[in-house]
Amino acid sequence: MTHRTPPLGDTTGLWQAVLAAAAGRCQCRGTCGKTHAKDGGRCPTVHGGYARHGTGPVHLIAAAADPDGLLLPPHHAAALPKQALAAWCPACHDATGRTAAKAQHTAGPDALFTL
Repeated sequence: MTHRTPPLGDTTGLWQAVLAAAAGRCQCRGTCGKTHAKDGGRCPTVHGGYARHGTGPVHLIAAAADPDGLLLPPHHAAALPKQALAAWCPACHDATGRTAAKAQHTAGPDALFTL
């Protein structure tokens, strides 16, 4: 596993705990739109590794495990417990967030009131 340098704001060790639980590997299982079929259904990106040639090392993000949680306002996302977080590579995180936002947008205002 690669060396893990925590983000500057990780004073509680939460980021390190999330990455340790993920074994330093992105935990996306296809919510980004890719099947990750060649890698057993899980994104192969590891912290400190390279996603493709010509890019710098990838730094994994600790963010909401639930795709809808990626749409939370920052102050709500920052309050999530470790169990509700997952390690994401930036590519999967951004793609999953876009997919969740699009799904929320297409649901329309009536979806708020359906039971």
